Amino acid sequence: MRHFTLKQLRYFVVAGDLSSVTQAARQLHVSQPSISAAIQQIEETTGLQLFVRHHAQGLSLTPAGKQLLVRAKQLLRDAEGLERFAVSLGEEIGGELRLVAFPTFAPVFLPQLLRRYADRYPAVSLQCDEMNQADIVAGLGKGDYELAFTYDLQVPESIDFTPLYRFPPYAVVSVAHPLASRDSVRLAELVKYPMVMLDWPLSREYFLSIFSLLGLSPTVAHRAKSMDMIRGLVANGFGFSLFNTPLTTLDAFDGGRLKALTLDDEAPPLSMGIACLRGLRLSPAAEAMHRLVCNVETLTPTLELLAPYLVQAPEPLIGLQDAD
Repeated sequence: MRHFTLKQLRYFVVAGDLSSVTQAARQLHVSQPSISAAIQQIEETTGLQLFVRHHAQGLSLTPAGKQLLVRAKQLLRDAEGLERFAVSLGEEIGGELRLVAFPTFAPVFLPQLLRRYADRYPAVSLQCDEMNQADIVAGLGKGDYELAFTYDLQVPESIDFTPLYRFPPYAVVSVAHPLASRDSVRLAELVKYPMVMLDWPLSREYFLSIFSLLGLSPTVAHRAKSMDMIRGLVANGFGFSLFNTPLTTLDAFDGGRLKALTLDDEAPPLSMGIACLRGLRLSPAAEAMHRLVCNVETLTPTLELLAPYLVQAPEPLIGLQDAD
C-alpha cells in the first residue's frame, strides 16, 4: 500500500490555501514539480480528486479536497505538538495559537485575557485576528483558527459554541439628540429618527430583526464597517444606533459625546462565547485557552472595569466552570 508523508500533506495544505501551485512553491521555497508530485501522490493514494485545475488560473479545491484540507491541518498541528512534547517531555505548553475574534468586543475583553494567558504560557506564540461573523465561521471551517471569540449569530451545526455572557441590545444617541434626556426608549420611538447601521454580514440582519419582530422598519441613513465610525456618526447627530457590546467610553474620537439608552421592549440578546470546529482535537495551547476562558473568574475584572458604562449588565451563562 502506498502512503503519503507529512511533507506532502504540508505541500497540499499550502497549495490549497493559496489556490496555486506556483505560489505554494514560492512560499515553501521548493520547485513547482515537487508540489505537483505531492498532490498527485495524495490523490493516487486516496483515490480522490483534490483540485480542479484551471488553465492559467490556478486551482480550486473539490468538496473532498476541502474536507481533507481541514483534517490535514489538524494532523499537521498534532505532529507539531508531538514534536514539542518530545522536546520538552510535556513540561511546557508551547507552539502557536491562532485565534479570531468579533471586532466589537475584541478590544474590550481580549487584551486582558491575552495578557493573562501569555503570563501563564509564555512559550505560546499568540496570534489574534478580527473578523465579522461570516468570516469567523469560514475561518474555523477551513482550519485557519482553532478558537474564536464571537456571538451566537447563526452558528452552524459544524461549530461547537460555549456561551459565556449574554448581552442585551441597547440604543446610543448623541447628547444633543431629542431622546438624550431619557434613560430608556421604545423601539417605536427610535424609528421616527434615522439609524446608523453596522454594516457587517449577519450583524445588520440581527439589528434589523429587533425592529421587524415588532413590525417596525427603521430608516437606515448611514452605514459603516467600524465601531469607531459608527460612534462618530452617532455622536455628530447622523442618527441613533443599536449596540450589544458595553461602551468603554462615551466619547467619540473627535470629541463628540454619546448617550446610551436601555430598550423598554423585549429584544433578543446575543451571547458572547468561545467557538471551535466540532470534532476538532484542540492543541494543548488551545485547550489551555479554553480552560482559562471558561473559568468564571477570568472575565470578571474586565466587567468590573466596565461597570460605569454598562447600560444593562451582561448575564453570566450557565456552563461556566472553575477550570483553573
